[in-house]
Amino acid sequence: MVGDHEVKVSSTYDLRGWLERVEQLGALRRVDGASSESEIGDATDLLQHSSDAPAVLFDRIPGYEPGFRVLVNGLGTIDRMSLALGAPLGLSKLELADVWRERILGLEPVPAVEVTDGPVMENVQRGDEVDVTVFPAPLWHPNDGGRYLGTGSYDVTRDPDDGWVNVGTYRVMVHGPNKLGYYISPGKHGRLHRQKYFDRNERCPVAMVFGSHPLIFLAASNEIPYGVSEYDWVGGVLGEPMQVIRGPVTGLPIPACAEIVVEGYASADELIPEGPFGEWTGYYASGERAEPVLHVEAVYHRNEPIILGCPPGRPPDELARYRAPLRSALLFEELLKAGVPDVAAVWQHEVGGSRMFIVAAIRQRYPGHSRQVLHVAAQCHTGGYAGKYVVVVDDDIDPSNLEEVMWAVCTRSDPADSIDIIRRAWSTPLDPRITPDQRAVGNFTNSRALIDATRPFEWRDQFPPVNVPPLSQRQAALARWSYLLD
Repeated sequence: MVGDHEVKVSSTYDLRGWLERVEQLGALRRVDGASSESEIGDATDLLQHSSDAPAVLFDRIPGYEPGFRVLVNGLGTIDRMSLALGAPLGLSKLELADVWRERILGLEPVPAVEVTDGPVMENVQRGDEVDVTVFPAPLWHPNDGGRYLGTGSYDVTRDPDDGWVNVGTYRVMVHGPNKLGYYISPGKHGRLHRQKYFDRNERCPVAMVFGSHPLIFLAASNEIPYGVSEYDWVGGVLGEPMQVIRGPVTGLPIPACAEIVVEGYASADELIPEGPFGEWTGYYASGERAEPVLHVEAVYHRNEPIILGCPPGRPPDELARYRAPLRSALLFEELLKAGVPDVAAVWQHEVGGSRMFIVAAIRQRYPGHSRQVLHVAAQCHTGGYAGKYVVVVDDDIDPSNLEEVMWAVCTRSDPADSIDIIRRAWSTPLDPRITPDQRAVGNFTNSRALIDATRPFEWRDQFPPVNVPPLSQRQAALARWSYLLD
C-alpha cells in the first residue's frame, strides 16, 4: 500500500539531510551494481579499515528494486561524526570528545513529540503483504549464517513496569518474509525489557528501525543511563525534540523520518537458530544458538529507502571509531559523578572496539588516586561491559595516542607492583576468550587488568625528566612546522 505523505516534519533527524551535507563535503561515493552476496560486504570491510575513507551508497543492487539502497561507512571519520552532532569540522578525536562532554554534562532530556504522520509511512505493508526480503540485506562477512538487515539499526521496546522506552542496537537476521531473529547480550536494556514480558508469559512488542539519522543510532549503541529513553537523550543533545509516530501495531514510538521500520511481537515459545555472525571483537565468538524471533506484522518505509549498514569488523573499524568519542565522554562524566578529581582526559581505544582498552589521564593529587581511577573506570556502567585493560597515565600523556600510552606503560609501570586484577567481571558470549567450560555453564565473566602507568606518587618529583618538549610546546611546533610533514 502506497500513500502520499508530503508531511511537514523537522529535518533535524532526517538521514537524508545529513547525507546531503556529507556529499557537499565530497565525502560520499555512489556505486551501482554491487551484489549483496559478497561485494557490498567486501567493500565495506575495505572502507571501514581506512580512517579517511568516504561513505558509500550502494544502489541498483542485483535482485532488488532500483532505489532500495545500502549506506556504509557513514560515521567513519571525525568530520562526519561532527556533522551528525552539529559540531565544527576539523576537530581532533579528543576535541570531539570534549564537545560531547559539553553536550552531556548536566544534560536535560527533551521528550520526543508525537505526530500523526511522516515520510516513513509512504509505503505500508500489513498482513499477507509483509515481506522484509524486498530489502537488500547483505551477507556482511563470508561465514555469516545468513543475511543481516540490522547492523546500523536499533530496536524500540517499552518496560512493562514503568513505561520507559529503550532504544538499543542489536543484530537482526533475516529468517523469512515475516520473521527476524535478533540476539541481545545478557544485561543489555532491551534484553531486560524482553525478559520481563517473557516472565509474565506475554509477547514482547518490538519496533525495529533499519535506517535513520546516525545520531540516534549512535545513542542506541552506547551506554545511555538506565531509565532514560535514547529518543529523549538525543533531543537534549540537539536541543530539539524528536518527532515520533505511535506504531499502529505495538503503540511503540517510531521516528517519523525513519527509512525502514518493522513492528511485531516476540515470544519465549518460539526460538530459531541465530548466527553465526562476525562480531565487534573481530571473531565469530558466539556461534549459533536458538534465539527469539520477531513475527513482523507491519513494514513501513520511505520511497527509495536506505538501509544504514554498520557491520562490525576487526577493530579498529567504523563501529569502533564512531563509538570512541561519545563513549569516552560518557566515561569521563561517570568518573566525575563518582567523585574522582582531576581527570584530564579519557579515551576508549578503537583497537579494543572502544571497550576493551581504556586509558585515563590524570593530574595526581594523593596516594592511591591512580588506583581509584582504575577501579572506578573498570566497573562503572560505560566501562563495565566486556572490558579487558584499563590504564591510567599522567596528564603529559595524550590518552588517545596509543604510542604515547604504551611508552608510559613501558617506562612508568613495573609489572610486579603496577598491575591489579579484577576477577569475574561482566563480559559477554561475544568475548572470544571465554573458555569452552565457561560457555557450557553460562559463565560469561572475565578478568580485568588495571595498569598504573603514572609516575609513583611518593617519589614522582624524583622520577627522571622526559627528553621531549612539553605538550604546549609540541602543539606550537606542529602549528609552525606542519608544512614539513606534507
